Amino acid sequence: MVERAPPARNTRLQAFPRVFRLTALVARHYSFRMTDTKNSASLDIEFKRLEKRLEELVATVHRLKDENRALRARHDTLAAEKTTVMNRSEQVRTRVEAMIGRLKAMERTA
Repeated sequence: MVERAPPARNTRLQAFPRVFRLTALVARHYSFRMTDTKNSASLDIEFKRLEKRLEELVATVHRLKDENRALRARHDTLAAEKTTVMNRSEQVRTRVEAMIGRLKAMERTA
């Protein structure tokens, strides 16, 4: 008596003899390594470590963005102060030159 396999759900696979049927008909892992609890535990640990590292990197990026924003604001403030100081310095230089000119004129008339 020839042993027959139960009818397959996939009609394309029904034409193959039982020897050639794939394990795809049965819900199984394709690799024995996927069922290894040691590997999955170490993978879970590795994923947790990577997740923690990503969270640290995201926090660092946010901190650096905030620091960059603060530094840009400080730079803008200092640039404005520099402009103000240079304008005042120019005004003072002009006034000092005018005073020197008046003193020289007073010397000539005296």
